Amino acid sequence: MVLNYIWVAFFLIAFVFGLIALLMGDVTVFQKMVDATFDSSKTAFEVSLGLTGVLALWLGMMKIGERAGVVNGLARLLSPVFVKLFPDIPRNHPVMGSIFMNIASNMLGLDNAATPTGLKAMAQMQELNPKKETATNPMIMFLVLNTSGLTIIPTSILAFRSSYGAAQPTDVFIPILIATTMATIAGIVITALWQRINLFQPILITTLLGILGGVGGIVWGLKEMPEATMQTVTSVASSLILMSIIVLFIGAGIIKKVNVYDAFIEGAKEGFNTAVRIIPYLVAILVAVGVFRASGGMDVLISGVEWSLSKCGVSTDFVGALPTALMKPLSGSGARGLMLEAMKTYGADSFVGRLSCVFQGSTDTTFYILAVYFGSISVRYTRHAVACGLLADFIGILSAIGVCYLFF
Repeated sequence: MVLNYIWVAFFLIAFVFGLIALLMGDVTVFQKMVDATFDSSKTAFEVSLGLTGVLALWLGMMKIGERAGVVNGLARLLSPVFVKLFPDIPRNHPVMGSIFMNIASNMLGLDNAATPTGLKAMAQMQELNPKKETATNPMIMFLVLNTSGLTIIPTSILAFRSSYGAAQPTDVFIPILIATTMATIAGIVITALWQRINLFQPILITTLLGILGGVGGIVWGLKEMPEATMQTVTSVASSLILMSIIVLFIGAGIIKKVNVYDAFIEGAKEGFNTAVRIIPYLVAILVAVGVFRASGGMDVLISGVEWSLSKCGVSTDFVGALPTALMKPLSGSGARGLMLEAMKTYGADSFVGRLSCVFQGSTDTTFYILAVYFGSISVRYTRHAVACGLLADFIGILSAIGVCYLFF
């Protein structure tokens, strides 16, 4: 229901901004908006088409892992923690393993593996859902963990900074890690309070402190490395872990005498069907975002924020990077384009250029994730998912600004 209101609001606000632009002499504004609808529809289909092969691959691998007992093993291992964070999911349920695979993939920046495992987790939670069109508490907690975007190795951002001539491409690594950690912890706390989950249980407190300690250890370890070594370690670690997961699943299947080929084909068929189901949801959200951008609404919003801050005597140095932050919950590719535009306009080593990179890495594409994940299981009523996700994004944005002022 919330997504319905937001979706309608995008079009109505875009239409109003279009009328204002037309009255001010921009006779091309509505043509730009119409072009945006077709371009965004095409982009949505291309994204879904691109996901088809990836979904088939990883859901095929997940099926092998299920048959071999690897996923169930992960579920049993993580059950003490996840049963507290997801109290409505039965202990040792296989979805716990899928949730772990998704979170681990996100943390390592393995986007190609994260989406399929996330969709698998949603499908398994839907099997436990008595009201098939309404999001459950575990679904919302899981999606907020995704939208808060905890990423330990932001490989693509570091690569983009290098290609744009940054003197030290990895100088945003620690700020990104701090900001994304704050967003994730905020998301967990906000959602837990909303769902009345007791955060002061020893296992949850230990886990949250463990996350902070683990991130701190990674920050310290990588900070001690030379820049070239850090880039090599992060790149090799991502690829090595990804291939290790594939080999682990196949190896476990062979040991358990599973027909790994047949299991893979069965899972891959699920991936194809899932890719087809999400097309309408992707078209809906990307078209709304495209029309809003084409109408000039984003530019007006940024200008309004800058004017308000200047009147309050607040520094506006970060405003040039704000389009990336505001676009990120709506569109990952759109935010990436704005990040690259900021580095090109202001310089990769400028405050705005660096802050845009930290914005890009500190949160994830909230509305895209909601559309894809809920769309894959035909959930219409998202309850408090949007509010919790956006609040986590807001904390991530504030953390990114604060950290960048501290570091740069």
